[in-house]
Amino acid sequence: MTGNEGAGSGGAGSEGAGSEGATVLVVEDEESIADVLAIALRYHRFEVMTAGTVREALALAERTRPDAALLDVMLPDGDGRALGRELRTRQPELALVFLTARDAPAEIVGALGFGDDYITKPFNIDEVVARITAVLRRTRHTDVLPQRPPLRYGDLELDETTYSVHRAGRTVELTPTEYALLRFLVRNGGRIVPKEQLLRHVWQYEHAPAESTVVETYISYLRRKLDTLGSPVITTRRGVGYGLA
Repeated sequence: MTGNEGAGSGGAGSEGAGSEGATVLVVEDEESIADVLAIALRYHRFEVMTAGTVREALALAERTRPDAALLDVMLPDGDGRALGRELRTRQPELALVFLTARDAPAEIVGALGFGDDYITKPFNIDEVVARITAVLRRTRHTDVLPQRPPLRYGDLELDETTYSVHRAGRTVELTPTEYALLRFLVRNGGRIVPKEQLLRHVWQYEHAPAESTVVETYISYLRRKLDTLGSPVITTRRGVGYGLA
């Protein structure tokens, strides 16, 4: 099943800022679920395409280059995570959000290893729209000034024009969410940023679940990539938050 209709009537209001007109590829093999997701996203002024298989999704993405992909992890002809890796290889700036019926920590960490967010089934449709909107706010850089000066902290340099990162002159490959997290830490200098503030400003979560480990997970990814190029740069204040050394 595939579709490529424009957004429906209705409005997302201010919560759609930065995402209105964005194209979302929904990959879900259960037609009833795909229809509900498409209807809700179109109501909030997203362009929506739907696919029920890995093969259909790759073909659609090749032709249309969506801004975000909402991927079911279990598909009839393959694994949604493998599909996400392939889509990200073809289009590095693509935002990835996974739908999964599995909520084991290993499954979540596996999805977040290269994706931007995950949603467990059964889900609330308003939450899905909010998550997609929040991810696109982080990954769509339509409001960036062309001559924005780089951000620097120690031997870290973040190019606000190309959204590239260097440490000690060496390139660090980051996902859009990893970049957004590091940028917020750099902008706060050596200050310890509470976890709640990171969830609010980086992930756009106003009321994140108390058990959410998304910040810890992404901090570990940043450390893994940055610490190979120098001394540890991210510090932890247990029970409070994170900052830069």
